[in-house]
Amino acid sequence: MMLSCKNIRKRYGSLDVLRGVDLEIQKGEVVSLVGSSGAGKSTLLHILGTLDDPDSGEVWLNNQRIDSLKGNALAAFRNRHIGFVFQFHHLLPEFTALENVCIPGWLGHRRKKEVEQRGRELLGLLGLQERINNKPAALSGGEQQRVAVARALINQPDVILADEPTGNLDSTNANELHRLFFHLRERFQQTFLIVTHNEQLAEQCDRIVHMKDGHIV
Repeated sequence: MMLSCKNIRKRYGSLDVLRGVDLEIQKGEVVSLVGSSGAGKSTLLHILGTLDDPDSGEVWLNNQRIDSLKGNALAAFRNRHIGFVFQFHHLLPEFTALENVCIPGWLGHRRKKEVEQRGRELLGLLGLQERINNKPAALSGGEQQRVAVARALINQPDVILADEPTGNLDSTNANELHRLFFHLRERFQQTFLIVTHNEQLAEQCDRIVHMKDGHIV
């Protein structure tokens, strides 16, 4: 099992957001997480990605328990093993596409030249070789999201967690991003867990996990 969680519970004030969630994801799987707003999808994704702590339960990645990691050890683990793609790409406006992609590699103290070469390869793979020196303001929404995907891939993470990755895109760019995810799975055996309201994307995935009222149903 590559990524798994067991009996995850999370409460905010008097609101039980997650009520004992179990989930297992295999290497190379593309899994969609669907459900109405407030079902607990994004909270679960953030806990699996170590961006938030569960109140109780366990999270495991590649046979290592990760919910108990803290501080620098947690930041280093997350940087190396988990990639994130969000609805809003969170690109830094003052940096070029290539620099945005390279930032997690530089934060991981990898060699500058090696990281830049990998960044160029990824941007080329995603059809952005002509745009590597453009800043985000000079890129379309679809291009910005592909830069965000390249950034998520730069450290060759075990899993990419995507939270509504097509939520801000028109249907053409959304379809392109869908194809890209499956191409990356074929090319790199990349694993994806995708929170989405996009039924077309969900149906293309290997598996659909439905959440309701803090449970997997």
